[in-house]
Amino acid sequence: MFKRSTFPEGFTFGAATAAYQIEGQRFGGAGSCHWDTFAATPGNVVGHEDGALACDHYHRWADDLDFLKNGGFDAYRFSTSWARVMPDGVTVNPDGLDFYDRLVDGMVERGLQPYLTLYHWELPSALADRGGWTNRETAERFADFSETVMARLGDRITRTATVNEPWCVSWLSHYVGHHAPGLRDIRAAARSMHHIQLAHGLAVERLRSAGHGDLGVVLNFVDITPLNDDEARAAARADAISNAWFIESIARGTYPADALEGLVAHMPAQWEDDMATISTPIDWLGVNYYTREIVSADPDAPWPGVERHAGPLPKTQMGWEIHSDGLSNILERMARDYVGDLPIFVTENGMAWADDVVDGAVNDEQRVEYTAAHLSAARDAIDRGANLQGFFYWSLLDNFEWAFGYEKRFGLIHVDFDTLVRTPKASYHAFARGLAQ
Repeated sequence: MFKRSTFPEGFTFGAATAAYQIEGQRFGGAGSCHWDTFAATPGNVVGHEDGALACDHYHRWADDLDFLKNGGFDAYRFSTSWARVMPDGVTVNPDGLDFYDRLVDGMVERGLQPYLTLYHWELPSALADRGGWTNRETAERFADFSETVMARLGDRITRTATVNEPWCVSWLSHYVGHHAPGLRDIRAAARSMHHIQLAHGLAVERLRSAGHGDLGVVLNFVDITPLNDDEARAAARADAISNAWFIESIARGTYPADALEGLVAHMPAQWEDDMATISTPIDWLGVNYYTREIVSADPDAPWPGVERHAGPLPKTQMGWEIHSDGLSNILERMARDYVGDLPIFVTENGMAWADDVVDGAVNDEQRVEYTAAHLSAARDAIDRGANLQGFFYWSLLDNFEWAFGYEKRFGLIHVDFDTLVRTPKASYHAFARGLAQ
């Protein structure tokens, strides 16, 4: 697999989850979020499934944390559900904060570093009713939520990320329509792409003024590859939307021209005035990476007019090409072009596979190989100058995989969704062996 000893001293190894995917939304006074209503709409989620029960982490969190401790992991990346903490988006639910208080205490008791992501997509339905991320008010309410959570948990948190994968929150959810709220509207996409960045900046400002440090953001990246030498323009457009919009606005206070070309007409008024807030300095960057995209121009398609092509390498259960070199490419690019010596963490990397329990065990050698290759790519990026300080596998548990329901399994721990029995996979045991060496 790998050896901890081949990484720099103090390098952080962890695993990651997200609240809606594992906790169970029907417990602890949580309010409705837009994923509940999206999942209740026919055709949106495979099998008409939702996160009402998920992995019942709300009640089984202690056992789940024990997997991390017993495996030798250093840290746990988790998220808070806005709809659990504030069911209507503004009013605090004491039971929700109490749950996360217990969870963080449980990490500390086990010697695990808590890495908090404040927002991993559970937008309270009450805010969705007012336009959600197309409405500037949501960004302002997010700053309130962030301040409330950190006032309760911040004394024990190692590092805090504001938002997970703003591309998914905005473009994937408001233009492609694949995630909640399931819109396919370029005006909604442009506004949500701006407002989610503003939410990040407002939260950093608010938390910094309250004395909190180690603040960052988690961005997802794809390694964009042109189909041939004639497709550089298409690749630049695809990259501007998937990658550069989010990191450039934070690191430089600008949006890429290749994206504004198609979006500026749909942006909210005076959006330029927000760029100083969006680019409020961060302390670290989280990088989520899973695959690459091979692209060419499609002149018959609406803007951005990009066609995607399947690569030649093996694919995961999601159909994503396994391309570990893309991880090192992204990490080196972030260090070279955007964040310099700022600490970088791989906050998500992992693969879905159709795992089965056979004789009480799960033999997922494909995942063992996948993880080893990507850890090697991460190590290569360090050798080439990236200040990479940690790696979090996605995910600790098989879980509710959003629009794919419970069909796609990313976990180091297999979850039987009928009985909720947990079974560590071969990949978990291989990771644990590597951490001990």
